Amino acid sequence: MLIMFGSCNQQTGTNTGALSGDVASQVYVPPGQHDEFYGFMSGGFSGQISVYGLPSGRLLKVIPVFSQDAEKGYGYNEETKPMLETTFGFIPWDDAHHPELSQTNGETDGRWIFINGNNTPRVARIDLSVFETTEIIEIPNSAGNHSSPFTTENTEYVVAGTRFSVPYPQKDVAIESYKDNFKGMLTFIKVDDDGHMNIAFQILLPAFDYDLAHSGKGKSHGWTFFTTYNTEESHTLKEVSASQNDKDFIAAINWKKAEEYIAQGKGKDVPAPHRINRYDEQTHMATSVEVPTVKVLTPEECPGLVYFLPTPKSPHGVDVDPTGEYIIGSGKLSADLTAHSFTNMLSAIENEDFETTIASVPVLKYDKVVGGVVKKPGLGPLHTEFDNKGNAYTTFFISSEVVKWKVGTWEVLDRIPTYYSVGHLMIPGGDSKKPQGKYLVALNKITKDRYLPTGPEMNHSAQLYDISGDKMRLLLDFPTVGEPYYAQGISADRIKPNSKKFYPIEENKHPYRAMGEHQTRVERDGNTVHVYMTSIRSHFAPDNIEGIKVGDDVYVHLTNLEQDFDVPHGLAIQGAQNAELLVMPGQTETMLWKPLREGVYSFYCTDFCSALHQEMQGYIRVSAKNSNTPLKWSLGEDDEEE
Repeated sequence: MLIMFGSCNQQTGTNTGALSGDVASQVYVPPGQHDEFYGFMSGGFSGQISVYGLPSGRLLKVIPVFSQDAEKGYGYNEETKPMLETTFGFIPWDDAHHPELSQTNGETDGRWIFINGNNTPRVARIDLSVFETTEIIEIPNSAGNHSSPFTTENTEYVVAGTRFSVPYPQKDVAIESYKDNFKGMLTFIKVDDDGHMNIAFQILLPAFDYDLAHSGKGKSHGWTFFTTYNTEESHTLKEVSASQNDKDFIAAINWKKAEEYIAQGKGKDVPAPHRINRYDEQTHMATSVEVPTVKVLTPEECPGLVYFLPTPKSPHGVDVDPTGEYIIGSGKLSADLTAHSFTNMLSAIENEDFETTIASVPVLKYDKVVGGVVKKPGLGPLHTEFDNKGNAYTTFFISSEVVKWKVGTWEVLDRIPTYYSVGHLMIPGGDSKKPQGKYLVALNKITKDRYLPTGPEMNHSAQLYDISGDKMRLLLDFPTVGEPYYAQGISADRIKPNSKKFYPIEENKHPYRAMGEHQTRVERDGNTVHVYMTSIRSHFAPDNIEGIKVGDDVYVHLTNLEQDFDVPHGLAIQGAQNAELLVMPGQTETMLWKPLREGVYSFYCTDFCSALHQEMQGYIRVSAKNSNTPLKWSLGEDDEEE
């Protein structure tokens, strides 16, 4: 008897199944070497941005944006609390959806990344030299800031739109008066050369739901496109009532024309209080300023400002190909994928090929603007990005796949399953004029059996595909933080050279800085105490403090004197109803501590910094409210008193 054994992994030919034998080497980044790309993913309900290396899928950092972060003290320390101020007060959370890299000449440039807050409408800017949130602007006259914060070709603007139309002006009205009292609002936020944001103008539109956006590039530069659904203007049971029309619209906004109207004085100043919160890198402090008004443009007074492009059916994503010619509408309930032609759109406008007019906005004839249709590519199209070879890649939520198709011929070239129910996708530079076209990341909504179980909830799954060849290949699964709705990728060499190593101590302009141990001290003003403290490996100065009283407001201002890369120091105080401080080299940060009872309380460094890290600690003595304990502080044997 001849018995033959074969490996269950043995494969023949080039068909190697779901994963080919060499995929491990394609995603392996050896110790000490760096990934080729940065990947930035929204955290969704975490309110943050997570940063990954690609192709390894290694988590590099979580950047706090709209939510307090106890790990870094963001939103807890006195310097960053103003970043979370709104006209509703201090809001410690938001739903972060769409990161968007800044661009120059239609290419990602690595200066900043923007992201929208969906719940309390806001847009944030993150400085990629330090990977920290440096500005947040509130969006008035809005709700559900979803079609945001997509940039124009040179980051002249980032945009925002009302996913949920609201009464305009906001007031107490019956919800059933939706069609009479509710309006949609699109916001264009001007970005200055230094990155500072201000609302340039808003555009008042019908009470549709404005879902996603992208701006034109190349020949279509000067236009921004927003998808709409609920053109029925329903206010209840929208899964049924907002899906009745055969076609909804893509709203095409001529923002160059809007600039002309603003210059002509057509913008009406409307009361719309909103906050602009900015972090100053020299003072290491944020400020929050309220702005009282915005300028509003209306289609009635500004002809040629807005046009509606009919698009089947309940479109989600709107994506512009690298040439700027084709505007792809992904109708969630459509069997086909529609590509509008920018050239055809301009011709239809010139020839006044209008189906009708809605609220002074011309509706262009569908057959006059369509440039091509991808026939029955899949079920539930959501979002499209592009490679550098003239191909497009679209996610299909219901059929759980990514489909590759050819721009211009509209033929399907390839399809590959995702695990499971893919939402958006990302190709580095895939929404720019020059995609880098090597990898694709699918952001899946359901994980199920892809990882070891972790109770009722699983982290969302991202999957990395090789798209360098004719056929897509799955390379890697990796878990994500929160719920990534959208992502951006960029070549690492566009960010690495500008990455800050530390903050030069001589540039520290914080009003409570201590530039050396000779400047450390403790000062009392009534019930307010200021502690000017420093940290350096491996001690605090001072490390013994007495004379604090129950009920005092104690502001501990910690300056990290280190001038070396990757040497932060932390500070935690026993019983403090707060988070730790995590202070970068050369920075000053402040903890507010309100001692509640008498005793001697420890404090220590929370970030392991040296072989003597455990010794980096101290004590604060708290006496009764009416005590006469003198205020004094020391390091070693050197006592000082106020």
